[in-house]
Amino acid sequence: MDPMESMSGAPVPKDFNAEEAINMEEMEKQFAVKADANASATVVQHMQTYWSILEKMKGSTLRLTKMDDDIYNHLKQEFPEFDPAAVVDEDEMKSPKGKERWRKFMMAYEKLIDDYNFGTMVRNSAKVEYDEASTIFVPRMQFYAIEIARNKAGLNDWIYEQAQAEKQKAK
Repeated sequence: MDPMESMSGAPVPKDFNAEEAINMEEMEKQFAVKADANASATVVQHMQTYWSILEKMKGSTLRLTKMDDDIYNHLKQEFPEFDPAAVVDEDEMKSPKGKERWRKFMMAYEKLIDDYNFGTMVRNSAKVEYDEASTIFVPRMQFYAIEIARNKAGLNDWIYEQAQAEKQKAK
């Protein structure tokens, strides 16, 4: 199916020439809003799914990808100063130097990890739940690197323990 057809639900006219088409600013805005809403829903779903998994099993026993060990070792090599227990400094991570370092790290997974650069949310600290003040929008590879390091250190196990305690209270 033609990509344009899949977005609009209607076939693209045979004589349509994209180079000569007029830009319809209002339609572009509506498309951008719809695309943004769809992306936001996907990001929220990913965040909720990850939290739900952490409530059902200890993070220290969880594998996020088939390459967790490689990603973890690569993170330690490229970011030897990274402390998974520390609060992530968003300003440092998104500074020009930080962006370049993370870009270099992420590009190693371009052909290895699906949606490696798809936007998602990561908590700035392993000690807190997702909320507006503690959540950072990052590419998926940053999420994987940070959360794999936290899981290997057992820093997300409290989420499982808290969920199990609440489950016991409810009985």
